[in-house]
Amino acid sequence: MSSDAGAPEPSVRDIDLVRVRYVDSEGDEYLVRLEEAADVPFENGRMARAIPSQRDQGHMPGQYWVAKWGDFVDYESVLESKWLTLLDFDPQVTVFVTQPLEFEAIDARGAWQHTPDVFVRRRDGSVLLLDVKNPEMRDDPKVLLQEERTQRTCERLGWDYAMVSEPSGQRWVNVDLLSSARRPLHLGADLVPRLLELARDPVEIGELMRFMEYPDLARGVLYHLMWHQRIVTDLDRPLRETTLVKTAAEAQA
Repeated sequence: MSSDAGAPEPSVRDIDLVRVRYVDSEGDEYLVRLEEAADVPFENGRMARAIPSQRDQGHMPGQYWVAKWGDFVDYESVLESKWLTLLDFDPQVTVFVTQPLEFEAIDARGAWQHTPDVFVRRRDGSVLLLDVKNPEMRDDPKVLLQEERTQRTCERLGWDYAMVSEPSGQRWVNVDLLSSARRPLHLGADLVPRLLELARDPVEIGELMRFMEYPDLARGVLYHLMWHQRIVTDLDRPLRETTLVKTAAEAQA
């Protein structure tokens, strides 16, 4: 019988050497020690890895139009695009980029490389790193090891980290609906002051629409104001005609 039998599996904490590869805004590539990476503005750089696009691949890449700054961000899958939508809606998020950096590392289990899906900078300057995984792969041992390694690396950087799958049902349904009205208003912009005035006190959506001469147009403007959170409601509940909405200023009072 081997003398190693029954010995605990090596921990990723026993050896933890990490370098970070990234590409800056000018297209120059860098490889730095992990300690140096904490101060790098990854949100200003280019993608560290190109998203593959080929026939018969198992996911659908594309581009998401970000309302926060009016430009496109590449995504690797429809599931990833959902999380970009939620980040775009989150008022605490100022900027996010996809495929922002690559970890090149070695630990007690061997060498590894990983390019996280999304780098997020919050309003307070803190960082969230996201990996988006198909729920069918979530319990795969290789995925769990990747999660453990990336979590540990982010702890050393002082960053938050999450591996996510499908977003929660009702809130995602509502945010997805509102996202259809996230682009700048043209037709109907003159309805904004009236809607904000009428929603100073909590009012049902259906009742609010009855004050409008063109309710179908007004509903789109209302959703635009709700996307930009000038008018708010409980998005964890279904949006119905009886849903109460109110201006954000009144909600914070």
